[in-house]
Amino acid sequence: MSSRSEKLLQQRPDIPTSKINDQMGSEEYFQNAILRPILKLQNDLFVSVFRNYIKKHKNVFFDLTLEKKQHYIEQSIQKDIKFRNSLKGMVIGMFTVEEYETYTLNSSALNKRMMNLLIVRLKDQMLLFEKIDAA
Repeated sequence: MSSRSEKLLQQRPDIPTSKINDQMGSEEYFQNAILRPILKLQNDLFVSVFRNYIKKHKNVFFDLTLEKKQHYIEQSIQKDIKFRNSLKGMVIGMFTVEEYETYTLNSSALNKRMMNLLIVRLKDQMLLFEKIDAA
């Protein structure tokens, strides 16, 4: 294993609630063993990137109801291809070469899992997107 791979793996947080066992499929394993720790590690970056996304889109997010804010998060990730690809890049860039090779075997399904996990993560942290008057 290369030193880059070792350093990447050392940085990843442990997620005790993320179940990993022999009976799960390869996609579920990849999700729980690789995607969840990377998303947790990159969380502060994702929050910052989404704040910037809100700002670049004229802060309309702040005028929405709670339900519409959740919908906005979903739609921004599902419909804005450039934004989604940017988020994917932030995750893929944290893969080891071996993980990337596994990812390429079923990237479509893994991308869907990745974006769904990220949507849930951002929705769960909506309070972090409240408008700051000084900004």
